[in-house]
Amino acid sequence: MGTTASEYMRYCLSVCALLVTAQAVASVEDIQIDPNATIYDSPTTLLGVNHIGLSVKDLDATLSFYQDATGYNLIHRESVANNPAAEKLFGTSDVRYEIAVLEGPNMLLEFIEFAHNANKPERKMPVYGPGMTHTCFQSSSSNSGYDIFVERGADMLSRGDRPVDLGGYGVTYAYAYDPEGNMFELEQLDAGPLAEVEAKVRWLEQGHTMWMTQVALVTHDIGRLTRWYEKVMAFAPYRKGDYVEHPRMIEIADEDGLSLLATWFRMNARSKTLEFWQYRTPVTQEYIGKRDVTEFGYSYSIEVGDIQAEYERMKELGVEFISEPVLMGDYYQVYANDIDGNVFALRQWVDANSPYSVPNLEL
Repeated sequence: MGTTASEYMRYCLSVCALLVTAQAVASVEDIQIDPNATIYDSPTTLLGVNHIGLSVKDLDATLSFYQDATGYNLIHRESVANNPAAEKLFGTSDVRYEIAVLEGPNMLLEFIEFAHNANKPERKMPVYGPGMTHTCFQSSSSNSGYDIFVERGADMLSRGDRPVDLGGYGVTYAYAYDPEGNMFELEQLDAGPLAEVEAKVRWLEQGHTMWMTQVALVTHDIGRLTRWYEKVMAFAPYRKGDYVEHPRMIEIADEDGLSLLATWFRMNARSKTLEFWQYRTPVTQEYIGKRDVTEFGYSYSIEVGDIQAEYERMKELGVEFISEPVLMGDYYQVYANDIDGNVFALRQWVDANSPYSVPNLEL
């Protein structure tokens, strides 16, 4: 029998996917981990993840959704226009936007509504990416973040009507979407896992109900992305994993036949991570190009003690920045793209003792 053009194309795509998977398996096996490694091992001035950014279409609605669910305090809101520093920072002329910042117990959550995005369609992030697919909100099981977000209208991706118990170790998980299709993760900790991290107990005693724990990047080549971040951050990942048709993970991701790889970097002692995923089933496709700093979706910042030194150091390593560091009021900041085109920033507070600097945020 003859082969149609469409059948041939499907065959080619399946072969390509198998080749990518085979390369990824080999590369992740080559990754060397250090179970004790943290950002504190880095000889650089990197301090940790300072904020999660979210470019949104409707600032009022998105801000209300997250603030109602998390209880985080609004610490800053302003409209920006005709601002040369902002134009330099975002790499575009005549940039106009409104920004709002919420303070969590260990991280900032920033929302920006850009005027030029007003007529662009929203996009629902697939669980298998590619890109920064989510951040994570952790809470106590006794005051479940899952229940709180459901009550506020979150669109749950995970199967069932309860968070998923992944392994019987006192932590449950679920994925959900906000009103604009941005994905986030919910983790609920029983008393045992909570007690293992003193800071989390302290945050609860201070009246917080939730905190943020991660930056999650999904890539077509986990070995390449992991090695890039290891080089740029100058410390090793502490964990890696290979999961094939794990029944509980299938429930969490709502994907039958799920197969994926993972690596993790500790961004402080116990409560923040960068985590990388590569889906083999369904296949994570390669993102071609660089994401625009202002497009809908996530970004994040790594706080540093010396932004000019880190900017120069990373430039020598091949990191592509949007501009030079820019003074934006209380902090200096510069945006860049990682090797997959994801958007991240370096940030340094003018006042090293700012209450919004990583060491004080994590108290």
